Amino acid sequence: MQRHRTVRFLPALIAGALFLAGLSSTMIAEAQALPPASPNAVLVELFTSEGCSSCPPADDLLRQINGRETGQRQLIVGISEHVTYWNRLGWADPYSSTVFTQRQSAYGTHFGLDSVYTPQMVIGGREQIVGSDAAALRSALLVESRAKQIELRIVSDEVSADSLTIHFSAQKTVSGQALEIMAVVTDDTDRSNVLRGENAGRALQHVAVARALMHLATISADSEQTLHIALPASAFANKATGHHLILFAQSSRTGYVVGVDTKPL
Repeated sequence: MQRHRTVRFLPALIAGALFLAGLSSTMIAEAQALPPASPNAVLVELFTSEGCSSCPPADDLLRQINGRETGQRQLIVGISEHVTYWNRLGWADPYSSTVFTQRQSAYGTHFGLDSVYTPQMVIGGREQIVGSDAAALRSALLVESRAKQIELRIVSDEVSADSLTIHFSAQKTVSGQALEIMAVVTDDTDRSNVLRGENAGRALQHVAVARALMHLATISADSEQTLHIALPASAFANKATGHHLILFAQSSRTGYVVGVDTKPL
């Protein structure tokens, strides 16, 4: 059984075959071509670090499920968010950012945890589990398959060297319920040869690595908007991989993710 690591809270800010057998063939199906957006997508966030020896199995789990569908026609949209608090212990994770550390810390408060830890998965903002626990993931995906979602769409996007223009639509919202519209730019794949720390000598592989996470808007009714936002230099730092844009709507009150869309950039 993989151990997981805990640390005290940092200040919270607003801001596969074996695995498939474990989840069962009725839960996860092979990835297939979908319509431009799926009204029944689920966001799976993995908080991880290259400095943590318990994290590679969770990285593998995310790689096996990302972009696949459950038996309930639920598209799994994964994000790998690398935290910073392991960096002082021998290896500075090149994909880590305080933005992701702060987001995990806010989740820790939301879930009433005494401490944050890696690897941690958060499923739809509704449930958190040890990131390598396939059985707990199966249960969380079943819960998410019954959750009501809005229709969130990336209508169009335009990318330049340092900015992103997004036209999005949010429909079938609940009037008066505030939703935060968030955008994430991810690398499709990344690799590292770790030289120091707990994973010294290992070659690590990641998928859906978050390189930028940005707040787009707060809405409380059906909305269609076009927004122009600046991108950090890290967004497209890896020129050797593809990239995806992920858009999600998260309730300001409950923290639940109630709509997800994604497309390649």
